[in-house]
Amino acid sequence: TLPECSAFSDIPEEALAKVLSYLTLIPRTRQPGVKFIIILDRRLDTWASIKTALARIAASFPGNLHLVLVLRPTSFFQRTVTDLGFRFSQEDFMLKMPVVMLSSVTDLLRYIDENQLTSEFGGTLDYCHSDWIVLRTAIESFAVMVKDIAQMLQAFGTELAETQLSEECSAVEFLLLSHTEKYRRLKVQLNEALMCRESSHFSLIDYWLLAQLTDMEMAFDGFFDKHHLKLQQYLQLLRYEHSFQEVNCFSVPKIARKHTDGSQTNALHKASAVLILHGHQLAAGHHYAMALIVQRCNELRHQCDTLTSALNTKRNSLTQAQTLLRLLEEAQRWCDDGAYLLANQQVDKFQSKEGAQAALRDIEKFQEAAPPLLCAGVDVLFLEYESVLTPCLQHSSVQALIQSRQNCLRKLADKHVRPIQLVVPRPENPPRAKSPLFSPKHGMWWCNINFGSNYLIISIFQPRILTVLSIELIETERIYVEELLAVLLGYRAEMDNPSLAPLLPTSLRNKRDVLFGNLPDIYNFHSSVFLQDLESCLESPEAVGACFLERKEHFHLYECYCQNKPRSDSLWRQFSDCPFFQECQKKLEHKLALDSYLLKPVQRLTKYQLLLKELLKYSSGCERASELQGALEAMLDLLKSVNDSMHQIAITGYEGDLSNLGRVLMQGSFSVWISHKKGPTRVKELARFKPMQRHLFLHEHALLFCKRREEHGENADKTPSYSFKHCLKMSAVGITENVKGDVKKFEIWYSGREEVYVIQAPTLEVKIAWLNEIRKILTNQQKQLKGLNTFPVIKCHLVEHCVSSAKGCGFNSQGTHILVKIKCVLNAL
Repeated sequence: TLPECSAFSDIPEEALAKVLSYLTLIPRTRQPGVKFIIILDRRLDTWASIKTALARIAASFPGNLHLVLVLRPTSFFQRTVTDLGFRFSQEDFMLKMPVVMLSSVTDLLRYIDENQLTSEFGGTLDYCHSDWIVLRTAIESFAVMVKDIAQMLQAFGTELAETQLSEECSAVEFLLLSHTEKYRRLKVQLNEALMCRESSHFSLIDYWLLAQLTDMEMAFDGFFDKHHLKLQQYLQLLRYEHSFQEVNCFSVPKIARKHTDGSQTNALHKASAVLILHGHQLAAGHHYAMALIVQRCNELRHQCDTLTSALNTKRNSLTQAQTLLRLLEEAQRWCDDGAYLLANQQVDKFQSKEGAQAALRDIEKFQEAAPPLLCAGVDVLFLEYESVLTPCLQHSSVQALIQSRQNCLRKLADKHVRPIQLVVPRPENPPRAKSPLFSPKHGMWWCNINFGSNYLIISIFQPRILTVLSIELIETERIYVEELLAVLLGYRAEMDNPSLAPLLPTSLRNKRDVLFGNLPDIYNFHSSVFLQDLESCLESPEAVGACFLERKEHFHLYECYCQNKPRSDSLWRQFSDCPFFQECQKKLEHKLALDSYLLKPVQRLTKYQLLLKELLKYSSGCERASELQGALEAMLDLLKSVNDSMHQIAITGYEGDLSNLGRVLMQGSFSVWISHKKGPTRVKELARFKPMQRHLFLHEHALLFCKRREEHGENADKTPSYSFKHCLKMSAVGITENVKGDVKKFEIWYSGREEVYVIQAPTLEVKIAWLNEIRKILTNQQKQLKGLNTFPVIKCHLVEHCVSSAKGCGFNSQGTHILVKIKCVLNAL
């Protein structure tokens, strides 16, 4: 309703537009598309005022205008002017908006219900404009406050979503506290806004805004609860990972190498059990990192089992070593007593037969009390203490002296002749001058006691490890070890999981070693030995060669793994669609299937020689370049050996054990002609012009001739096989390096040229390589035969020289010591 206003025409257009926009926006917000009726009360006004008002309404009204009802002036003159003016201007106004001229208030009831009209227009609507202004002022203030709160909530939500999480527990704890404090402050402001229901204006407040604020609070509480839970779980994960690393730093090799009293081990077991229980509690609480926590629990179980096994082995070794040391102490005391007995026997009493017999009885009685260690003999000792005793135990020279004295006394007791006096040098303090335990200086016992990979060596020898490697090699090695562990825990160990037993085919349950081969041995070597070697090498990449050279024998584990790979691949192809493997892959969140991870060892073995080539390329001129070169050659030789062994396992038809032939040194395909000196095969072979195609395997002790066979067809196995044809023992083989007419040919003749094999290599380089290997084998055979023939002669000459030297000394104490020492050396030889 636009009541009379004398200054209506003076109101600025902008102000009028704002008022009309505000008034029409209120119902439009709640009910879009609503239509408006304007009552223009000009009963006491003029036509000029009406015309101006209609023009300004037509230009400024922003809503959907349904009708304009004009209460025209009541005075006769102004009514007449209004009627004439409206008649001439009706078309202009009607084009812009519908306008109806009314003569009285009662005419309004034809267009508007009385309950929508105020009393001044003859209606019943109770309306006070000042109260309405108070209401709208309260609503607008509340709306502004809601808007500000919404902006603060949005900003806080954005801050939470974009927060970068630290890996430090203290930083996450601070973040958790600061976010909680900000949330608390925002909740206070929200509560203050909602407290409007207690204010006197609550009945005037827009319920829609209250509902919007309540929904906003619920959404904000839900969002913060999720964020708060995630932060708490992230902090729990950090603390759990920190505890895991603390337990994991006491690795099995470190614990096993230390001589502990068990308290540290028990503490480690207890800490692991507590950590595993805590991990299960986190997983049961639906932690978002459940898979990682379960994996850590499995790793801890595996480490505890490995540690228990290692400690049991070490405990047994220590027990045996303790027993052995006690026996050696007894043997030491007996040797000292024996030396004292021999030194204190009175030689002048040997002149009589009775004196010699008495001395002999004293010695025999003394020998009856010999400790079990000496009575059992060295061979029995090695069998009983094989796990802790290295084969370097030697008899005491005291036993040799006793044996010599006994022989002499027996001769004197049987035939009374004047003996040559044998004098043993007396100790400086005869009664109890004990020499240090196991001291070779005093001619007593000494030994090496072996504890797995460590040695308690009485002579104290500690090998120095000089291995340094680049960052790339260390990082890729860590990833490789983690992948192997994931396969062992996520697949191999799960084959024993009762909960997954229904998913595992019956025919696969006993094929774990076929599917995974010796992968556990490879993992143990890399995680417990090689990775630690590499991690100690962080400054001199050129020193990596020493690391590979020192552990090169361990890498032969890959030969066994690669030899088993065809069987593993065949088994995988048969059961690759098994639900068990799919479930394991799902738990591990692996994108690739198991067969891709079983290929990792072969790929890693190839990667090593590439890394060594890079290191060698940038280490030219350094002092340790030769070690890198040696390591590269060792890895290339290993790759060749693995390749050769893969071919060897494909040999069929050989009636014997191929392992008895020694390692495979070379293998390859050749053209072969065979000729015999006599027999029916001689004519047959002379008639052969076309050579045979043979695949040769050069072993350390034999040369095998095989025929290569390959299957063809869509489902055929593409791996070649080799049918065994003939075997030549290398002990009866000779070679002719050059054959007239072809530089790629050479001869291998057998049993004095009884059989001659003309072999044509594919290239000259292949021929030279094979001749070099065959030449090495034949040369080593000659050296071994020569050494066997000459050793008895050398030993005989040594004995004669020792005897003559002792006689030249008058067979005094010095001569006796010379004989004793030489005899010990000869026994050792």
